[in-house]
Amino acid sequence: MSDFIRHMPQRGSLRAREQLVRIHLDPFLLAMLLVVMVYGLVVLYSALDRNAGVFNAQVVRLALALVVLLIAAQVQPRTYLRWAPVAYVVGLGLLVAVLIFGVTVNGSKRWIDIPGLMRFQPSELMKIAVPMMVAWYLHERVLPPSFRDLLVSLAIIALPVALIVIQPDLGTGILILAAGLAVILLGGIRWRLIAYAGIAIAVAAPGLWYTLQDYQRQRIVTSFDPESDPLGAGWNIIQSTTAIGSGGLFGKGLFQGTQSHLDFLPEAQTDFVFAVIGEELGFVGVVALLVLYLVILMRGLWVASKAPNTFGRLLAGALTLVFFVYVFVNIAMVAGLLPVVGVPLPLVSYGGTSAITLLAGFGIIMSIRTHRTW
Repeated sequence: MSDFIRHMPQRGSLRAREQLVRIHLDPFLLAMLLVVMVYGLVVLYSALDRNAGVFNAQVVRLALALVVLLIAAQVQPRTYLRWAPVAYVVGLGLLVAVLIFGVTVNGSKRWIDIPGLMRFQPSELMKIAVPMMVAWYLHERVLPPSFRDLLVSLAIIALPVALIVIQPDLGTGILILAAGLAVILLGGIRWRLIAYAGIAIAVAAPGLWYTLQDYQRQRIVTSFDPESDPLGAGWNIIQSTTAIGSGGLFGKGLFQGTQSHLDFLPEAQTDFVFAVIGEELGFVGVVALLVLYLVILMRGLWVASKAPNTFGRLLAGALTLVFFVYVFVNIAMVAGLLPVVGVPLPLVSYGGTSAITLLAGFGIIMSIRTHRTW
């Protein structure tokens, strides 16, 4: 009888795992994503100052994102391979349409309005379409890529990035650039070419400086010396670093943060929610979140390493590294190490668009993991 009782939870757990795998979900990865989402909702409830209406809206958004993940996981990887060029071309067409018919909000033209239905941001599609297209191009070619294949891959990346940066939307442009470059790096690019690219970027930097918008240049300058404009462009960084530093080891406690709840911290529920974590949950809360992120990254890269072909390895690895870029850029931005570029903290910041895109990517990763036939 004791043996029966001891084995019941194990068999139940095994049965649940088998059921998840049957619908093409990775149980471990899904569990880690859900833990981060719950963690984020707890922090967000505090950052929103217990605003139940906005909080419930975020719950609905995350539920929708999970549905998207489930749907993406059902699609066989060979379907993604077959339709990658179509998704890329459609995405480019939508980006051009944004420049012509797009809706301007706060000086940026990033959205298309569908009358009576919705407003959506086509650049989000390219966060998946670009790495998928580069992986499609490289999957039947000899790796590491030749110089010609490298140039073609860079052109595939550069075209949508340019269309997005002129909207202007530097944050999304950086994420899409990182997504495409991740595929090239995973393809085994030679270190010598990486060194040449670094030199070329350094040489071109002075010219690129003058292509930026005035507010973008101001953000870069202020990131080095926020005290030079403490009541203007430097305000965000000063308040976010103050919030993080004031949390100490265990933080002030949920709902007890002064920087966020007294409105010193701007955008506490979106781009700067990491500062809320640092202030209210302290070093321990920050480390807990970073460990969760690290486990997700390791699982994603493990799935990529086990993929049965080049397309799966490149795509799963790139989508995982994009998740890393989200985490790195947001935390570095809030800590004052990078300019403020409007990149949310994955699955924690308020908003549904980035969550849907990220979970769609993880759905593709799960599809690559669980589909055995290509």
